[in-house]
Amino acid sequence: MAIRSRKKDANEEGVSSSSERRPSRYEEERGPGCLGLVIALCVVAIVLYFSSERVLRKKLWTATELMNYNGTDENLPILLGILGSVYDVTKGRTYYGKGGSYNHFAGRDATRAFISGNFSGEGLTDSIIGLSNIEVKRLIDWRSFYSKTYFYVGKLVGTYYDASGKETKALRNAEAKAKLGEKQLKHQDAVEKKYPSCNSRWSQQDGGEVWCDSGYPRLVGKVGELPMSGQSKRCACFTREQLGKAGLEVYAGCDPLQSTCKVS
Repeated sequence: MAIRSRKKDANEEGVSSSSERRPSRYEEERGPGCLGLVIALCVVAIVLYFSSERVLRKKLWTATELMNYNGTDENLPILLGILGSVYDVTKGRTYYGKGGSYNHFAGRDATRAFISGNFSGEGLTDSIIGLSNIEVKRLIDWRSFYSKTYFYVGKLVGTYYDASGKETKALRNAEAKAKLGEKQLKHQDAVEKKYPSCNSRWSQQDGGEVWCDSGYPRLVGKVGELPMSGQSKRCACFTREQLGKAGLEVYAGCDPLQSTCKVS
């Protein structure tokens, strides 16, 4: 009777009887380990998520503030401006960080350099004075690229936005020029389809050469000349009936009815 009483007491205290299933040794070892792994993976995912998101709020920036984010301090984000819009390009640190091929854009608004390719001194400016409509349109395209690829973090007070964050006349003028440039590009595309471009090749030994598979090569003015690049003319092919069209220029030293011309 004493033995039965002890068994009953043991069951009342919560000790499992032989008929109840106990976790296997594998389950006991595996359970906490899997839970820890899940937690660790969640933490990593959260860290990766937030590291890919922007860490700066949208705000109004001064040129002096922007200079601090030029890629020289690895603990700070990398920012750049274009037409007064500021973007966090930290995820492109390889390119925009110290020693990167695009580091000259970091920590400033060097809008003009996107077109001029002048990355030193006076070339690193936000001024677009003297740029053609088409060139300004291409700057707008660059801004769209940054908006889609990187994180927008605010406006730069100065040429394109005032101290309250409102657009300036300079930005409105730029937007207007870009719209004209877009129209010119469409017209230029239509012209180039009607009068296809010449074939061309160049070698150090033989120099340059242009030719037409059908028709005769002529230099013709481009729609909306590009003063910064100097590309105001192109080579196009014209049929014999079209050679009387105004504005066509024969290559120097080339017979007007030759389909191939040497160029310097």
